Amino acid sequence: MVCPRWKQIGRFRVAVGAAGLLGFAVLAAGCGKTSAGDPAAGGMQAMPVQVQVAKAQKIPDATEYLSILKSRHSATINPQVEGQITKIFVKSGDHVRAGTPLLQIDPLKQEATVSSQEASRLAQEANLRYAKVQLDREKKLFEAGVVAKQELDNAQTNYDSAVAQLRSLEQQVTQQQVQLHYYSVTAPNDGIVGDIPVRVGDRVAVTTLLTTVDEPGAVEAYIYVPADRARDLRLGVPVHLIDAVGKDSADSRITFVSPQVDTETQTVLAKATVANASQNLRTAQQVRAQVVWGAHEGTVIPILAVTRINGEFFAFLAEKEGNGTVARQKLLKVGDTVGNDYAVLDGIKPGDHIITSGLQFLRDGAPVVEQVQGGDKGGAGK
Repeated sequence: MVCPRWKQIGRFRVAVGAAGLLGFAVLAAGCGKTSAGDPAAGGMQAMPVQVQVAKAQKIPDATEYLSILKSRHSATINPQVEGQITKIFVKSGDHVRAGTPLLQIDPLKQEATVSSQEASRLAQEANLRYAKVQLDREKKLFEAGVVAKQELDNAQTNYDSAVAQLRSLEQQVTQQQVQLHYYSVTAPNDGIVGDIPVRVGDRVAVTTLLTTVDEPGAVEAYIYVPADRARDLRLGVPVHLIDAVGKDSADSRITFVSPQVDTETQTVLAKATVANASQNLRTAQQVRAQVVWGAHEGTVIPILAVTRINGEFFAFLAEKEGNGTVARQKLLKVGDTVGNDYAVLDGIKPGDHIITSGLQFLRDGAPVVEQVQGGDKGGAGK
């Protein structure tokens, strides 16, 4: 006779075993089917992407340098004498002609010096006249045999000394008059008056900046090229001035190459004259100067189509595989920027389809549908 308790346990084991077999069968059936989202089964939704066909083109070999603009028609006005400013005749922004008075430095002390020197000159003229009379008298007496030759020689010496002293005083008067001229500060050239940082009553020295006078017109871009690249510098090399948004603001060519290397910076000075007809460039302005050394055949890729991972550059290409098109991530070697593109040194060749949209959603091998920029659609791949 079997214990009822053991019968109950037996029935429980049979039930559990049957359930386990059923679950295993269901699991096996599930594993035997391919998920609809598995790329291997072709069930993944192909993502539409914009592509750009890489083309061979001329890529300039160019280098950018920081340049300073200078003008041959711009003057910085400093006083040539010390003193107190008594008058300012112009204001900032005035158009002036060469020789126009700008400021007046108190000339009273210098005028007194000129007057004193002039008085000394007049006194010496009187001494010269007296020495001339004495010389003429001694000559007559000597000819008459009344005085010795020594008396005549003394009179001649006194006369010559008076002449020399008068010339010295005349030079001193001229010098002081020139010095007096410096107390009136005038414009050295035609142009526009800049800022005037001084005021009436200020005491100025020869190092004090009074103002500037700038004549609109051509400027020169001073470009400092490293000595190891200076061997490529020559007259006529194209230069493009780049504005803040990366566009050409002016075009020029190298007009001067220094024969010497700066000992402190180990750079060579090159100059490029810019017409500046639109007057959008200003003296002392810092600009980016792009020196174009030459050009080579190559391909480019939009900057926005490139991703950087751990210091390496990558891009996605649309490639034909089987019956469809997939995205393949490619390692690139890029050079300088060309406008909004990178010059590609390695990794892309003409004819490749560069994916330019949806990069953040792509992974290597993901199916895509190409939408070639310009409106054409398809999955032609390469």
